[in-house]
Amino acid sequence: MSDRLITHLRHVDLAVPDYDRQREFYAGVWGLTEVADDSGISFLAAEGSPEQYIIRLRQAEEKRLDLIAFGAATPADVDALAERLSAAGVRLVSEPGKIDTPGGGYGLRLFDIDGRTVEVSADVAVRAHRRLEAKEAVPVRLSHVVLNAPDIDATRAWYETHLDFALSDTLAHPRMGKVMHFMRCNPRHHSMAIARGPHASLHHISFELRGLDEYMYGTGRLLRAGVRMIWGPGRHLAGDNTFSYFMDPHGNTVEYTTELEELDEDAWHPHVYDFSQPEVTDQWGTANPMNELVAKESFNDVDRGVFVAPPV
Repeated sequence: MSDRLITHLRHVDLAVPDYDRQREFYAGVWGLTEVADDSGISFLAAEGSPEQYIIRLRQAEEKRLDLIAFGAATPADVDALAERLSAAGVRLVSEPGKIDTPGGGYGLRLFDIDGRTVEVSADVAVRAHRRLEAKEAVPVRLSHVVLNAPDIDATRAWYETHLDFALSDTLAHPRMGKVMHFMRCNPRHHSMAIARGPHASLHHISFELRGLDEYMYGTGRLLRAGVRMIWGPGRHLAGDNTFSYFMDPHGNTVEYTTELEELDEDAWHPHVYDFSQPEVTDQWGTANPMNELVAKESFNDVDRGVFVAPPV
């Protein structure tokens, strides 16, 4: 098992033109709690999570993925990561220093191989949180984020080399080849995945619920509210987690999930699963079939936020 400097996924930050509509969605039917807002920026937490917030929304002229944030155990680990990245020629957005967002902390920002901005932070204050009650169908925590990349092998190698991520499993198709790598930074099956897409963009953000009942109650609440579900409900083979995929008001795919697999990392060996087999995409057989039209829903728009000349 690797001695990692990255510990977990903290939050995902989105920029949107229709800020009020997006804010109403996440703080309303989706079930997050707004903990701070200031001049077109909203910070939204999950009731069961110690993270200060798991989604940040920002008013902007163009839709984009602003930031993906990961945690580190100590400021010394942030400094060690900065030294390693600089020595490898990875372009830093900001050197290690104080973070002026809810909870504070000490962190750095960098560009990944596809030009996305990534933050790594430590010493962020723990938010007062609580154990959710049975049938309380709101997110417990942020589960994972999936990114679209034109070259998923290159993106996988970059995260393995520079941020200590490990490969858990791969989805492949007889005609298309490899279509998704599941990557972990702790024993949970994946905190991030890399999907093959025509351009760098956000594929989906996944939110974990308390259990199966809560997952189904939450899925039902969204359906009754008229939120468009593009795929689900079902249970994946890779990660063994449940899924219900919806569209947020700006066309980002968002997922309700639960029961993501915890791995024995010392004994785990990655699988290559045949994506064309229906039991791979959905063990239960309850979801609408995965097809090309469903897959394209998560390609998302070209992300204007990526750095135009990414580092090698």
